Amino acid sequence: MRCPYCKHHDSKVLDTSHDSHGGIRRRRECLKCRQRFSSYERPILATPLIIKQDGAREEFDREKLARGIRISCAKRPVSAADIERMIGQVETQLQKLGKAEVSSRVVGDLVMTTLKETDQIAYIRYAIVYLGLDDLQSIRTEIDQLLED
Repeated sequence: MRCPYCKHHDSKVLDTSHDSHGGIRRRRECLKCRQRFSSYERPILATPLIIKQDGAREEFDREKLARGIRISCAKRPVSAADIERMIGQVETQLQKLGKAEVSSRVVGDLVMTTLKETDQIAYIRYAIVYLGLDDLQSIRTEIDQLLED
């Protein structure tokens, strides 16, 4: 593992632990500059291709998913750990489907479900864009439906 401080190639592992997403966190120390840092390992499982609304296909992009969730959760009391958990949940559910291709609608629905459970304001923010709620009446309808649940 390359040191992020001095770019030296050798480091020693001080501690190893498993995180809740099935990954491994390693606490390391650079053998040259003695700085300590953490590295994370997670298994890379096959994720399906995403079929966009226009029929185009693209690789699943974890960072794109993360950006959308972070934007929805901006200035909300949602921790970085909660955001990582949501991203991991969506990715895991896509992998469990076992399909080679999945509609972008499925991804959006999974995000909506996790946001609804985590923060209702973030859910409404995401819904406005994802569901194309372009007038106050449609937004109010979604809020009323959320309040009924």
